[in-house]
Amino acid sequence: MVAEKGTQTKTQQQREQHFELLNSTQIVISEALEKLGYPNEVYELLKEPVRMMTVKIPVRMDDGTVKIFTGYRAQHNDAVGPTKGGIRFHPNVTENEVKALSIWMSLKCGIVDLPYGGGKGGIICDPREMSFRELERLSRGYVRAISQIVGPTKDIPAPDVFTNSQIMAWMMDEYSRIDEFNSPGFITGKPLVLGGSHGRETATAKGVTICIREAAKKRDIDIKGARVVVQGFGNAGSFLAKFMHDAGAKVIAISDAYGALHDPNGLDIDYLLDRRDSFGTVTKLFNNTISNKELLELDCDILVPAAIENQITEENANDIKAKIVVEAANGPTTLEATKILTDRGILLVPDVLASAGGVTVSYFEWVQNNQGYYWTEEEVEQRLEKVMVRSFDSIYETAQVRKVNMRLAAYMVGVRKMAEASRFRGWV
Repeated sequence: MVAEKGTQTKTQQQREQHFELLNSTQIVISEALEKLGYPNEVYELLKEPVRMMTVKIPVRMDDGTVKIFTGYRAQHNDAVGPTKGGIRFHPNVTENEVKALSIWMSLKCGIVDLPYGGGKGGIICDPREMSFRELERLSRGYVRAISQIVGPTKDIPAPDVFTNSQIMAWMMDEYSRIDEFNSPGFITGKPLVLGGSHGRETATAKGVTICIREAAKKRDIDIKGARVVVQGFGNAGSFLAKFMHDAGAKVIAISDAYGALHDPNGLDIDYLLDRRDSFGTVTKLFNNTISNKELLELDCDILVPAAIENQITEENANDIKAKIVVEAANGPTTLEATKILTDRGILLVPDVLASAGGVTVSYFEWVQNNQGYYWTEEEVEQRLEKVMVRSFDSIYETAQVRKVNMRLAAYMVGVRKMAEASRFRGWV
């Protein structure tokens, strides 16, 4: 009974954190709409998803038992076009988290000017404790459960935390069986042989790298020799560390869920990439590690939180020594910490801008699927470069003109498109 109470307490804490995540998102949306002069009814429309589906997914496990999983799919706003957003497999998924993430997807799509609203999905599970075939059954079951509200012109899913191209392939195959038509445009992040796009796997990290480069220009920091700290060594964090290393930066620290590695002379990123496992874990192989708390407070030029939410808070924001913070993760900095960093003169590039490379190349994949014509990796990277630079410049200029921080500026740019589309449709 003691163990159960402990588990309940941890679960309750996670729910409270995700409630705060949604609440803080709504606060900034309200502030952005007020700055733009929109009436309250626009906020009432945009503060939560227009559709939220909860499903139960029965899965036959390898031992013959049947386990029931809970899944969610949120569709925030479809005034601009179909909704778009990833599916995460994680034991801590909650309804409020999925809601908040769907809103962020709407903002990202508005910021980079894509014809989408935001969507998000999640299943409460731990894929690290499931077999290959159990994951396949779960993936297919989820698609069957949400099939009525998704599709190439309705809602287009994509990979997210602990999901990958193989899971996207299973989901596409299941949807195609239901639809009785080959539907590669139903989902993005697929393997290349099934209609995936060049550059999709590295897209988020590429987008973050472009934002780092542009932010560094604003602070007169030369990327060559710049000291970079990356919290998180999963898909985005590991590729980002590699890109920064290749650009001549000195990556002095990285971390995973178990700890962090630090070398003031720069880490051997290629060596670490060779030894990380499929979940981005590498620090367990080393004895001399530091904590994630210590990593965040290292003296560096550029800090990139690429792990989980609520890492920079009002408790540690005054201890951050970076000149630039670029959010590769979703929600790593609280609103209170954002104000502290801004007041201290630290340039913070928000998640809804920095991590928008992923949805941008997902859009490219969807376009290629619809056209039946596929681009080279060079073409994808050139298009991504243009989108990210244009979006960064737009938000930086908005921040300067409106005299607000870049997070509020990004929300202002992101919500304007949704608000205008809703107004022209006659919804508000």
